[in-house]
Amino acid sequence: MDLILKYFPDLTDLQINQFKALEELYQDWNIKINVVSRKDIDELYLRHVIHSLGIAKVISFKPGSQILDVGTGGGFPGIPLAILFPDSNFHLVDSIAKKLKVVDEVVDGLGLTNVRTTHSRVEEIKGSYDFIVSRAVAYMPTFVHWVKGKISKTQNNDLKNGILYLKGGDLSEELEPYKTAKIFELNTFFSEAFFETKKVVYLPIKFKG
Repeated sequence: MDLILKYFPDLTDLQINQFKALEELYQDWNIKINVVSRKDIDELYLRHVIHSLGIAKVISFKPGSQILDVGTGGGFPGIPLAILFPDSNFHLVDSIAKKLKVVDEVVDGLGLTNVRTTHSRVEEIKGSYDFIVSRAVAYMPTFVHWVKGKISKTQNNDLKNGILYLKGGDLSEELEPYKTAKIFELNTFFSEAFFETKKVVYLPIKFKG
């Protein structure tokens, strides 16, 4: 929790309480339905919460923004972002129902009203969104294919609508087709060694292939 306050010092009391509650909620539910590894549960704030909030170092979502979290797993990055941006709306999607069971219980436990979940493959999701977020669920060209046509053309934020993708390692090959992709190194925002190779990839809606 100290990590969150270190990098996000301007939280409201409600947000602080919600972030504090995450650990106990995930520990309780992870015993019943394993969605986070034991090692990662012990470092939940570093490896999952702060990592998810790396997106918030790249963009501050405007009120009313619509965000789709693809392959949310245990609720990352969607749940931490939903706490940080209570006036934006988050749609968390995963193809594995038991993971969404945990997400639903955590959302309920936190009292989040700006999150909804759907058990589905993303290709079957209807509607359009300002941003699509995810944590390394697929090779970028595959991911772009999955979400094609789901990004709104109406702009509400300072960044042009598009994909915000949390990835690590050398991305030069998989991003080669996307000349407008921008890489934000998370080690410029966070000092912990875990973030040394972690990145946010931003791909605006109109990219040249």
